[in-house]
Amino acid sequence: MKQHSTEPKRPRARRRLATAAALLAVSLLAGGCIAQKYSRGYMLPDGALEQIPIGASQEQVLVVLGTPSTVATVSGEVFYYISQKTEQISFMPQHVTDQRVVAVYFDKDRRVQRLANYGLKDGKVFDFVSRTTPAGGQEMSYLTYIFKIVGMSD
Repeated sequence: MKQHSTEPKRPRARRRLATAAALLAVSLLAGGCIAQKYSRGYMLPDGALEQIPIGASQEQVLVVLGTPSTVATVSGEVFYYISQKTEQISFMPQHVTDQRVVAVYFDKDRRVQRLANYGLKDGKVFDFVSRTTPAGGQEMSYLTYIFKIVGMSD
């Protein structure tokens, strides 16, 4: 009777097992390096500000943008829509990649007087609509306060 040797099969099985273990280790290491992105607050849809013309009613703003994150009455009524985007890589702490405050300013008749999309540029509050940094005063201190609450400004 002819006996079949199992010797050649064992190294092949070991190689397969080693290859599978190596693939598993690489996939676990690569899986730990994946960046996760988080969004909080109001995310401004593309083209939303263009749907709100100067002179639009407060009701129109609510239909297009929804309920604001907060409302202020600093020299007239203002709706603020606040958002923040963060990223976390592996087990590292989250870091902020973007933060925005969309402000809709109303006149005494509750009509849109001006729109602003504030963010931080070079560490300062910056309006991405008018491309200016707001001047000091009540409005600037309120915006600075909002950015400090969410942890973006020192």
